[in-house]
Amino acid sequence: MTIAPVSCLEQVPALVEPWIRGLLGRLDPRTQRVTAYHLGYCDADGAPTAAGGKGIRPALALLSARAAGHPPDRGAAAAAAVELAHNFSLLHDDVMDRDTVRRHRPTAWAVFGTAAAILAGDALMILARDALTADSRPGAVRAARRLDADVHRLIAGQVADLEFERRDDVSLDECLAMSADKTAALMSCACALGAVLCGGPAALIEGLSRFGTHLGMSFQLVDDQLGIWGAPARTGKPVGSDLRARKKSVPVVHALASGTAAGEALRALYASPGELSDADLATATRLLEEAGSRDWLQQEADRRLRQALGELAALGLAPDVHDDLAGLARLVTGRDH
Repeated sequence: MTIAPVSCLEQVPALVEPWIRGLLGRLDPRTQRVTAYHLGYCDADGAPTAAGGKGIRPALALLSARAAGHPPDRGAAAAAAVELAHNFSLLHDDVMDRDTVRRHRPTAWAVFGTAAAILAGDALMILARDALTADSRPGAVRAARRLDADVHRLIAGQVADLEFERRDDVSLDECLAMSADKTAALMSCACALGAVLCGGPAALIEGLSRFGTHLGMSFQLVDDQLGIWGAPARTGKPVGSDLRARKKSVPVVHALASGTAAGEALRALYASPGELSDADLATATRLLEEAGSRDWLQQEADRRLRQALGELAALGLAPDVHDDLAGLARLVTGRDH
Protein backbone atom coordinates (compact mmCIF):
# COMPACT_ATOMS: atom_id res chain seq x y z
CA MET A 1 0.00 0.00 0.00
CA THR A 2 1.37 3.43 -0.94
CA ILE A 3 2.15 5.69 2.01
CA ALA A 4 0.75 9.20 1.52
CA PRO A 5 3.25 12.04 1.92
CA VAL A 6 1.60 13.10 5.18
CA SER A 7 2.14 9.57 6.52
CA CYS A 8 5.83 9.87 5.63
CA LEU A 9 5.98 12.86 7.94
CA GLU A 10 3.90 11.08 10.56
CA GLN A 11 6.50 8.31 10.71
CA VAL A 12 9.12 10.74 11.99
CA PRO A 13 7.91 10.94 15.62
CA ALA A 14 7.73 7.16 15.99
CA LEU A 15 10.96 6.26 14.18
CA VAL A 16 13.23 9.26 14.66
CA GLU A 17 12.20 11.11 17.81
CA PRO A 18 13.22 8.22 20.13
CA TRP A 19 16.68 8.29 18.55
CA ILE A 20 17.00 12.02 19.10
CA ARG A 21 15.71 11.89 22.68
CA GLY A 22 18.13 9.10 23.47
CA LEU A 23 21.03 11.09 22.08
CA LEU A 24 20.01 14.21 24.02
CA GLY A 25 20.22 12.09 27.17
CA ARG A 26 24.02 12.04 26.74
CA LEU A 27 24.25 15.79 27.33
CA ASP A 28 24.71 17.65 30.59
CA PRO A 29 21.37 18.77 32.09
CA ARG A 30 21.72 22.43 31.12
CA THR A 31 22.59 21.76 27.49
CA GLN A 32 19.94 19.07 27.33
CA ARG A 33 17.34 21.63 28.46
CA VAL A 34 18.38 24.15 25.78
CA THR A 35 18.39 21.60 22.98
CA ALA A 36 15.09 20.04 24.06
CA TYR A 37 13.52 23.50 24.20
CA HIS A 38 14.80 24.36 20.73
CA LEU A 39 13.48 21.07 19.32
CA GLY A 40 10.09 21.72 20.89
CA TYR A 41 10.21 18.85 23.39
CA CYS A 42 9.80 21.11 26.44
CA ASP A 43 9.15 24.68 27.50
CA ALA A 44 11.74 26.96 29.06
CA ASP A 45 11.11 25.41 32.49
CA GLY A 46 11.49 21.86 31.21
CA ALA A 47 7.80 20.93 31.15
CA PRO A 48 7.00 18.59 28.20
CA THR A 49 5.42 20.13 25.10
CA ALA A 50 4.46 18.90 21.63
CA ALA A 51 7.56 18.67 19.43
CA GLY A 52 8.07 21.44 16.88
CA GLY A 53 9.59 21.41 13.40
CA LYS A 54 8.23 20.12 10.12
CA GLY A 55 10.20 16.86 9.98
CA ILE A 56 10.93 17.30 6.28
CA ARG A 57 14.57 16.24 6.28
CA PRO A 58 14.19 13.15 8.48
CA ALA A 59 11.18 12.07 6.39
CA LEU A 60 13.34 12.35 3.26
CA ALA A 61 16.07 10.28 4.91
CA LEU A 62 13.56 7.54 5.79
CA LEU A 63 12.32 7.53 2.20
CA SER A 64 15.93 7.37 1.05
CA ALA A 65 16.35 4.08 2.90
CA ARG A 66 13.19 2.79 1.21
CA ALA A 67 14.60 3.85 -2.16
CA ALA A 68 17.55 1.55 -1.44
CA GLY A 69 15.15 -1.35 -0.82
CA HIS A 70 15.09 -1.26 2.98
CA PRO A 71 12.26 -0.59 5.47
CA PRO A 72 12.18 2.99 6.71
CA ASP A 73 13.35 2.12 10.22
CA ARG A 74 16.73 1.14 8.73
CA GLY A 75 17.22 4.81 7.89
CA ALA A 76 16.26 6.12 11.33
CA ALA A 77 19.85 6.85 12.40
CA ALA A 78 20.42 8.83 9.20
CA ALA A 79 17.14 10.68 9.74
CA ALA A 80 18.11 11.58 13.31
CA ALA A 81 21.56 12.72 12.16
CA VAL A 82 20.28 15.04 9.46
CA GLU A 83 17.62 16.53 11.75
CA LEU A 84 20.19 17.20 14.46
CA ALA A 85 22.56 18.78 11.94
CA HIS A 86 19.74 20.95 10.62
CA ASN A 87 18.89 22.16 14.11
CA PHE A 88 22.56 22.83 14.86
CA SER A 89 22.45 25.28 11.96
CA LEU A 90 19.17 26.85 13.13
CA LEU A 91 20.47 27.49 16.65
CA HIS A 92 23.55 29.25 15.31
CA ASP A 93 21.59 31.03 12.58
CA ASP A 94 19.21 32.55 15.14
CA VAL A 95 22.18 33.85 17.14
CA MET A 96 23.91 35.35 14.11
CA ASP A 97 20.73 36.99 12.78
CA ARG A 98 19.52 37.97 16.28
CA ASP A 99 16.14 36.46 15.46
CA THR A 100 13.97 36.35 18.56
CA VAL A 101 11.08 34.18 17.31
CA ARG A 102 11.03 30.71 15.74
CA ARG A 103 8.08 28.33 15.50
CA HIS A 104 5.80 30.82 17.23
CA ARG A 105 7.89 31.18 20.41
CA PRO A 106 11.12 32.84 21.60
CA THR A 107 14.34 31.46 20.14
CA ALA A 108 16.70 29.50 22.38
CA TRP A 109 19.31 32.27 22.64
CA ALA A 110 16.59 34.78 23.60
CA VAL A 111 15.55 32.49 26.47
CA PHE A 112 18.83 30.95 27.66
CA GLY A 113 21.45 33.40 26.37
CA THR A 114 23.80 33.53 23.41
CA ALA A 115 26.55 31.33 24.88
CA ALA A 116 24.15 28.58 25.88
CA ALA A 117 22.57 28.53 22.42
CA ILE A 118 25.94 28.34 20.66
CA LEU A 119 27.08 25.46 22.86
CA ALA A 120 23.75 23.69 22.36
CA GLY A 121 24.20 23.97 18.59
CA ASP A 122 27.71 22.52 18.88
CA ALA A 123 26.33 19.66 20.96
CA LEU A 124 23.67 18.83 18.36
CA MET A 125 26.28 18.56 15.63
CA ILE A 126 28.35 16.16 17.74
CA LEU A 127 25.24 14.06 18.42
CA ALA A 128 24.47 14.00 14.69
CA ARG A 129 27.79 12.27 14.05
CA ASP A 130 27.23 10.01 17.06
CA ALA A 131 23.96 8.80 15.54
CA LEU A 132 25.85 7.52 12.51
CA THR A 133 29.12 6.31 14.01
CA ALA A 134 27.27 4.20 16.58
CA ASP A 135 25.77 2.18 13.71
CA SER A 136 27.66 -1.03 12.98
CA ARG A 137 26.75 -1.26 9.29
CA PRO A 138 29.48 -0.73 6.68
CA GLY A 139 27.63 2.29 5.31
CA ALA A 140 27.87 4.17 8.61
CA VAL A 141 31.36 5.54 8.01
CA ARG A 142 30.42 6.65 4.50
CA ALA A 143 27.27 8.27 5.87
CA ALA A 144 29.25 10.19 8.51
CA ARG A 145 31.68 11.41 5.87
CA ARG A 146 28.81 12.48 3.65
CA LEU A 147 27.19 14.41 6.49
CA ASP A 148 30.51 16.10 7.31
CA ALA A 149 30.99 17.19 3.69
CA ASP A 150 27.52 18.67 3.41
CA VAL A 151 27.77 20.47 6.75
CA HIS A 152 31.07 21.96 5.54
CA ARG A 153 29.11 23.33 2.57
CA LEU A 154 26.35 24.60 4.86
CA ILE A 155 28.91 26.52 6.90
CA ALA A 156 30.48 27.96 3.75
CA GLY A 157 27.04 29.13 2.66
CA GLN A 158 26.44 30.78 6.01
CA VAL A 159 29.82 32.53 5.79
CA ALA A 160 28.91 33.83 2.34
CA ASP A 161 25.50 35.00 3.58
CA LEU A 162 27.16 37.05 6.32
CA GLU A 163 29.78 38.41 3.91
CA PHE A 164 27.07 39.58 1.51
CA GLU A 165 25.75 41.96 4.20
CA ARG A 166 28.99 43.95 3.86
CA ARG A 167 29.06 43.99 0.06
CA ASP A 168 27.22 46.09 -2.50
CA ASP A 169 28.24 44.04 -5.54
CA VAL A 170 26.67 40.61 -4.89
CA SER A 171 25.65 38.92 -8.14
CA LEU A 172 22.60 36.71 -8.60
CA ASP A 173 24.85 33.74 -9.43
CA GLU A 174 26.76 34.25 -6.17
CA CYS A 175 23.52 34.46 -4.24
CA LEU A 176 22.16 31.26 -5.79
CA ALA A 177 25.47 29.51 -5.05
CA MET A 178 25.17 30.64 -1.43
CA SER A 179 21.67 29.13 -1.25
CA ALA A 180 22.96 25.91 -2.80
CA ASP A 181 25.49 25.63 0.01
CA LYS A 182 23.47 26.97 2.92
CA THR A 183 20.23 25.06 2.25
CA ALA A 184 20.38 22.70 -0.71
CA ALA A 185 23.48 20.81 0.47
CA LEU A 186 21.79 19.51 3.61
CA MET A 187 18.56 18.79 1.73
CA SER A 188 20.61 16.77 -0.76
CA CYS A 189 22.21 14.98 2.19
CA ALA A 190 18.79 14.15 3.64
CA CYS A 191 17.63 12.68 0.33
CA ALA A 192 20.67 10.41 0.06
CA LEU A 193 21.82 9.64 3.61
CA GLY A 194 19.43 6.77 4.30
CA ALA A 195 20.55 5.06 1.11
CA VAL A 196 24.21 5.68 1.98
CA LEU A 197 23.74 4.18 5.45
CA CYS A 198 21.96 1.16 3.96
CA GLY A 199 24.72 0.55 1.42
CA GLY A 200 22.75 1.62 -1.64
CA PRO A 201 24.41 1.66 -5.07
CA ALA A 202 26.39 4.72 -6.14
CA ALA A 203 24.09 5.54 -9.07
CA LEU A 204 21.07 5.63 -6.76
CA ILE A 205 22.85 7.81 -4.20
CA GLU A 206 24.02 10.23 -6.88
CA GLY A 207 20.53 10.49 -8.35
CA LEU A 208 18.92 11.04 -4.97
CA SER A 209 21.57 13.69 -4.25
CA ARG A 210 20.70 15.58 -7.45
CA PHE A 211 17.01 15.30 -6.64
CA GLY A 212 17.71 16.76 -3.20
CA THR A 213 19.84 19.60 -4.56
CA HIS A 214 17.09 20.83 -6.87
CA LEU A 215 14.48 20.28 -4.18
CA GLY A 216 16.59 22.24 -1.70
CA MET A 217 16.91 25.16 -4.09
CA SER A 218 13.16 25.21 -4.68
CA PHE A 219 12.60 24.98 -0.92
CA GLN A 220 14.92 27.94 -0.26
CA LEU A 221 13.30 30.08 -2.94
CA VAL A 222 9.88 29.39 -1.41
CA ASP A 223 11.38 30.22 2.01
CA ASP A 224 12.70 33.53 0.65
CA GLN A 225 9.23 34.28 -0.67
CA LEU A 226 7.57 33.47 2.66
CA GLY A 227 10.14 35.61 4.48
CA ILE A 228 8.83 38.66 2.63
CA TRP A 229 5.23 37.86 1.66
CA GLY A 230 4.28 35.13 4.15
CA ALA A 231 1.87 35.48 7.06
CA PRO A 232 3.62 35.51 10.47
CA ALA A 233 0.70 33.57 11.97
CA ARG A 234 1.61 30.72 9.60
CA THR A 235 5.40 31.01 9.38
CA GLY A 236 6.01 31.52 13.11
CA LYS A 237 8.54 34.27 12.38
CA PRO A 238 8.23 38.03 11.93
CA VAL A 239 7.71 38.87 8.28
CA GLY A 240 10.29 41.15 6.68
CA SER A 241 13.09 40.40 9.14
CA ASP A 242 15.58 39.77 6.31
CA LEU A 243 14.62 43.05 4.67
CA ARG A 244 14.93 44.89 7.96
CA ALA A 245 18.44 43.44 8.35
CA ARG A 246 19.23 44.41 4.72
CA LYS A 247 19.98 40.78 3.84
CA LYS A 248 21.11 40.12 0.28
CA SER A 249 18.54 37.36 -0.22
CA VAL A 250 17.82 35.97 -3.70
CA PRO A 251 14.78 38.20 -4.43
CA VAL A 252 16.64 41.30 -3.25
CA VAL A 253 19.70 40.56 -5.38
CA HIS A 254 17.45 39.77 -8.35
CA ALA A 255 15.81 43.18 -7.97
CA LEU A 256 19.15 44.97 -7.57
CA ALA A 257 20.41 43.32 -10.76
CA SER A 258 17.19 43.86 -12.71
CA GLY A 259 18.15 47.19 -14.27
CA THR A 260 14.73 48.57 -13.35
CA ALA A 261 13.84 51.84 -11.67
CA ALA A 262 12.36 49.83 -8.81
CA GLY A 263 15.64 47.97 -8.40
CA GLU A 264 17.60 51.21 -8.21
CA ALA A 265 15.13 52.62 -5.68
CA LEU A 266 15.61 49.49 -3.58
CA ARG A 267 19.39 49.94 -3.80
CA ALA A 268 19.06 53.48 -2.45
CA LEU A 269 16.77 52.30 0.35
CA TYR A 270 19.23 49.56 1.33
CA ALA A 271 22.05 52.15 1.37
CA SER A 272 20.16 54.57 3.63
CA PRO A 273 21.45 55.01 7.19
CA GLY A 274 19.62 53.73 10.24
CA GLU A 275 17.18 50.91 10.79
CA LEU A 276 14.44 50.45 8.20
CA SER A 277 11.03 51.49 9.50
CA ASP A 278 7.80 49.60 8.93
CA ALA A 279 7.02 52.07 6.17
CA ASP A 280 10.44 51.37 4.60
CA LEU A 281 9.69 47.63 4.71
CA ALA A 282 6.39 48.18 2.94
CA THR A 283 8.20 50.25 0.32
CA ALA A 284 10.90 47.60 -0.14
CA THR A 285 8.26 44.90 -0.57
CA ARG A 286 6.47 46.97 -3.21
CA LEU A 287 9.73 47.67 -5.05
CA LEU A 288 10.54 43.95 -5.18
CA GLU A 289 7.21 43.30 -6.84
CA GLU A 290 7.66 46.18 -9.28
CA ALA A 291 11.11 44.85 -10.23
CA GLY A 292 9.50 41.51 -11.12
CA SER A 293 11.37 39.67 -8.40
CA ARG A 294 8.34 38.05 -6.80
CA ASP A 295 7.17 36.57 -10.10
CA TRP A 296 10.69 35.47 -11.03
CA LEU A 297 11.14 33.83 -7.63
CA GLN A 298 7.99 31.73 -8.06
CA GLN A 299 8.93 30.74 -11.60
CA GLU A 300 12.43 29.73 -10.54
CA ALA A 301 11.09 27.72 -7.59
CA ASP A 302 8.72 25.90 -9.96
CA ARG A 303 11.55 25.26 -12.43
CA ARG A 304 13.77 23.78 -9.72
CA LEU A 305 10.93 21.54 -8.56
CA ARG A 306 10.46 20.26 -12.12
CA GLN A 307 14.18 19.50 -12.29
CA ALA A 308 13.97 17.61 -8.99
CA LEU A 309 11.03 15.55 -10.20
CA GLY A 310 12.85 14.84 -13.45
CA GLU A 311 15.86 13.47 -11.55
CA LEU A 312 13.51 11.35 -9.45
CA ALA A 313 11.71 9.92 -12.46
CA ALA A 314 15.03 8.89 -14.02
CA LEU A 315 15.90 6.66 -11.05
CA GLY A 316 13.32 4.00 -11.85
CA LEU A 317 12.26 3.59 -8.22
CA ALA A 318 9.44 1.37 -7.05
CA PRO A 319 6.19 3.24 -7.75
CA ASP A 320 5.24 3.67 -4.10
CA VAL A 321 8.66 5.09 -3.18
CA HIS A 322 8.68 7.39 -6.21
CA ASP A 323 5.20 8.65 -5.43
CA ASP A 324 6.02 9.32 -1.78
CA LEU A 325 9.20 11.26 -2.62
CA ALA A 326 7.44 13.22 -5.37
CA GLY A 327 4.46 13.92 -3.12
CA LEU A 328 6.63 15.12 -0.27
CA ALA A 329 8.60 17.33 -2.67
CA ARG A 330 5.42 18.97 -3.92
CA LEU A 331 4.15 19.35 -0.36
CA VAL A 332 7.20 21.15 0.99
CA THR A 333 7.58 23.47 -2.00
CA GLY A 334 3.90 24.37 -2.00
CA ARG A 335 3.80 25.23 1.70
CA ASP A 336 2.69 28.50 3.26
CA HIS A 337 4.85 28.22 6.41
